Amino acid sequence: MGALIIAVDGPAAAGKGTLSRRLATEYKLAHLDTGALYRATARDVLAAGVDPADAEAAAAIAAKLDPATLGDPALRTEAVGRVASIVSAHPAVRAALLEYQRNFAYHPPEGTIGAVLDGRDIGTVVCPQATVKLFVTASLEARSGRRLRELEAAGGPVDAAAVLADMQARDERDSKRSSSPLKPATDAVVLDTSGLDADEAFGAAVSIVRARIRSFSGSQA
Repeated sequence: MGALIIAVDGPAAAGKGTLSRRLATEYKLAHLDTGALYRATARDVLAAGVDPADAEAAAAIAAKLDPATLGDPALRTEAVGRVASIVSAHPAVRAALLEYQRNFAYHPPEGTIGAVLDGRDIGTVVCPQATVKLFVTASLEARSGRRLRELEAAGGPVDAAAVLADMQARDERDSKRSSSPLKPATDAVVLDTSGLDADEAFGAAVSIVRARIRSFSGSQA
């Protein structure tokens, strides 16, 4: 078996980020939150005063993105998140960021045996040959509740109705965009975390990964 690549897709606040980081640690893999690429593009779009709806301008900014800035705390703000949902719908922006994602997956940093990538189109577009594909989801109510708790913990003003409406709007944009719409890959395993805590979701994911690795190794024998 070549590099171990785990693709983790799903909507906002389904738990895929936490799950992906834990899987990366468990299997000694590199981790890439691909959503951070779009958030960083959104941050730079805002800083440049560019209209997020301007696909050409947003793509030009995405093409110049500095991966060293992906740890910027500003990427986690709601304002950046809203703009990220808009710019990520542009096919030109997605194309500008695609090669970086694939290179990370197939040529992971030294000292790792593969990579975990989480996002919206990893299993369908970025790494269609990934060893393991997970589609992590949860009910809208569960996801909006999680996002609400995150915002409360951050100490910012919280409007439950606004959080729910924003999440519904993001789901709509992600699932209906023309380029790389959010949907499970045909060979992905769907993991619903609505009624699971972080440890239970991790345990379920590890079971899926182990079974897929055994199946993949057997088919290569």
